[in-house]
Amino acid sequence: MKIPGKMAKEVLKNSVKPPATCNYPYEKAEMPEGFRGRMEFDSEKCIGCRICMRDCPASAITITKVGEKLFEAEFRLDLCIFCEQCAESCPKGAIKATKEYELAALDRVCHRITFHAKVKDASGDGDVTEAA
Repeated sequence: MKIPGKMAKEVLKNSVKPPATCNYPYEKAEMPEGFRGRMEFDSEKCIGCRICMRDCPASAITITKVGEKLFEAEFRLDLCIFCEQCAESCPKGAIKATKEYELAALDRVCHRITFHAKVKDASGDGDVTEAA
């Protein structure tokens, strides 16, 4: 080390500055608008056209019919590349990207998310239940 004073100057200068990183597990970062995180599905808007299935480059979406005008979706996040092509191609806006990005899991089964169809209650009081 030829000039120890040069390094000491840098150490002192950086010791009074606030840290450049955040305390991640304890302080969550706010994701910007347009961030492509986990997909969310609204079964009430879905018309069953399956355009999202055809447009998905990773084949990570499965739409199944469970009743008259009732559809449910299964998203495989272990295959998804989070390109948001499914949300862009959906004509009714049934799929949208959330800002959720903490998706790590030890088991691949945890990455299969099924959004069940919502059925309106026949009693007319407006309650919504999930179809089996």
